[in-house]
Parts: sequence; C-alpha cells; structure tokens
Amino acid sequence: MSKKILIETSARHIHVAEADLETLFGKGAKLTPKKDLSQPGQYACVERLDIVGPKKTIPNVSILGPTRPATQVEVSYSDARTLGLTAPVRESGDVAGSAGCKLVGPCGEVTLTEGVIVAKRHIHLTPEAAAEFGVEDKEIVCVKCEGADRALTFGDVVVRVSPKFAPAMHIDTDEANAAATFGEFYGEIVK
Repeated sequence: MSKKILIETSARHIHVAEADLETLFGKGAKLTPKKDLSQPGQYACVERLDIVGPKKTIPNVSILGPTRPATQVEVSYSDARTLGLTAPVRESGDVAGSAGCKLVGPCGEVTLTEGVIVAKRHIHLTPEAAAEFGVEDKEIVCVKCEGADRALTFGDVVVRVSPKFAPAMHIDTDEANAAATFGEFYGEIVK
C-alpha cells in the first residue's frame, strides 16, 4: 500500500460542553448539524460563537459537534496572535494550563480560564489502516508534501488510532498555507 494520506485543513473551531452550550444559546439548547465532517459522527454546526481575547475578537467561529466533556477552542498561531493569546500546541483534549478566552453567544457568555490550544498536527487512522501504514497509536512520524509551489515535510505528526476514525491528516490553516495543500491533497508518511 502507498503511504499516501489525505491532508485536510482544520480551520479555527470550538468544541462545547453541554452546560456551556445552554449558557451561550439558552436553556435546552442543542447543536444543529449543518455539514458532516470526514471523521464519523463529527459535524459542523449552524450555531457560531465569538472568541474574545485580550487584544481582539474573532467573530462567527464554527462549533463542531457533538458536545464534549469540556469546552475547547482550537486556533492557529496567527489566530492566537490576533486574539492576543499565547496558546500552546497540544493534542485535542489536553487543555490543562492552556490559554483562556471569553466565548460570546446570543444568550450569554462563558469565560474559559483554560481551553485555547493550537492543535498538534495529527493523523487519524483505523487500526486496519495503521497496520497497512506500519504505524502505531501515539507514534510520531513525518509527512512529506510535494506540491507544485511549496514542497515541505511536516515533522512531529502524531498518529492517533481508533476504530471510530477515518484515515486523514489534520493541519491548521497556517500549516496548509505554508505547504499550499489546497483542494484534495495527499502527503506521504515517512519515518
């Protein structure tokens, strides 16, 4: 099997906890799916929020569903600078000691003392796909991108394996711009 993996750009987004959803959108609020994402069960929502930092606000940011145990904001380094935040590079869910912000919805506000991260670039694989690629969960690999204009190799890419995943690599908008990975783009996993 070729070691080529689909590379998708993950733009800034927010994962919300149930309690915060009700504060932001009102009692009994539920997320409204707008568009399915490549990862099974994940979707972009109709609902959107403003992210308020000490320097500026980024309005109208997408929420991804379903709800999560804790509210988390994923931004690029460029977004973090715009907001006036120092957000660490972390895997999703690893928010302890990360930056905070305020989220503003139509019915209320939530102040996060932590939860803002720059997502660590990562590859989602099923156990079967991981076996075919010859990689394991939590392994760190490189992914070579050979575009016409901006070839580069991403280092420090964490492999995440679960039967709930669909094979794809996720990078943020800064990384996608650096490698010009626009449209349907594939990279090669190298060790």
